[in-house]
Amino acid sequence: MNSPTIGPDHQLPAPASPTRRHKIVRVIVWLIILLIFAAGFLLVLHHKNDTPPAAGGRRGAAGGTVTVNVATAKKGDIGVYLNAIGTVTPVYTASITSQVNGQVIAVNYHEGQSVKKGDSLVEINPLPFQATLMQAEGTLERDQNVLAQAKMDLARYRDAWSRNAIPKQTLDDQEKIVLQDEGTVKLDQGVVQYDQVQVDFCHITSPIAGRVGLRLVDPGNVVQSSGSTTLAVVTQIQPITVIFTIPEDSLGQVAPHLRQKASLQVTAFDRSGLHPIASGTLLTIDNQIDTTTGTVKARANFNNKDNELYPNQFVNARLLIETIHNATLIPTSAIQHNGASSYVYLLQDNVAHMRAVAPGVVDGETTQVTGINPGDVVADSSFDKLQDNAKIVVSGKRVPAGTAGSNAP
Repeated sequence: MNSPTIGPDHQLPAPASPTRRHKIVRVIVWLIILLIFAAGFLLVLHHKNDTPPAAGGRRGAAGGTVTVNVATAKKGDIGVYLNAIGTVTPVYTASITSQVNGQVIAVNYHEGQSVKKGDSLVEINPLPFQATLMQAEGTLERDQNVLAQAKMDLARYRDAWSRNAIPKQTLDDQEKIVLQDEGTVKLDQGVVQYDQVQVDFCHITSPIAGRVGLRLVDPGNVVQSSGSTTLAVVTQIQPITVIFTIPEDSLGQVAPHLRQKASLQVTAFDRSGLHPIASGTLLTIDNQIDTTTGTVKARANFNNKDNELYPNQFVNARLLIETIHNATLIPTSAIQHNGASSYVYLLQDNVAHMRAVAPGVVDGETTQVTGINPGDVVADSSFDKLQDNAKIVVSGKRVPAGTAGSNAP
């Protein structure tokens, strides 16, 4: 069979090039990949919309329940306080030095001993001063007798002059001699008193009641009246004071109470500010403001009956300015904040309702609020799960932060 002959005007079409085929294949592959991704995304989205939230999810507004702890607003009193850093400062501190030159012959105190006013502390050798005192007493005794003799002569001269037996000049001279002898006796008396004081200075006693510090001298040491050697330091412990600072902006709250002679309570806390040490009362405030810090110093008095406070101890002072009575009080942890506004979750019929409140005075874990009434029950946990109008379940156990109860079936 003869095949048809193809003439020069009837040629077959040329086959597609390999480069073009590759481009077509890549386009088809990318279209298939995009379709697969689109189908997968639609399946995931559909599954997410149909799947109920897991236990503990935030479903408060959608009908689920949240397990919460609750707190009841109470009516009570709350204090307005000023907190400041203070230092325990003794009322009196006596650094005792010698007022005479001599050798220490006895130290009569023990380190840390409590002493009363007038108790013996240190003895300095008094023998040189006693000898000088004896000389002065002898001089005084002699001059007193000279004065007595002059007075006897004056009495005789007056009697003789009354009988015109002596001239008036002799009587006048004797009167002046008596006055001179009286001056000499007075001078001798001053010398005796001075020497007696020197002897007394040898017996050093405590000028105040308090506690003695560490021993600073030993028997045998020689001390000088012009020296700076301290023989003993006595510090008054009971009562004792605390000096702390008050901001100048708070003077308007404190000063009126002082003018009215009111007794403002001050509590001293330890360095951490958590544990109270002692309670006292505000004595006074300083007469000027420190311009470098904008504060004024205040002094509080503590009886320190059990020696809780120690001189130069660092404390946190807490000054009670006034007490607000019949205030509505709730735990500070129950108050939530949204910018400048504050609110609580008020619980009614097992439903949480957001209620705006205005916080007032804060005292530790308790805050005064307005906007709710005493007896109202508020949520005190699970705030990351609560919403307005959310259903709640009250738990008798403490719910950990960030944990909600199981969903309603």
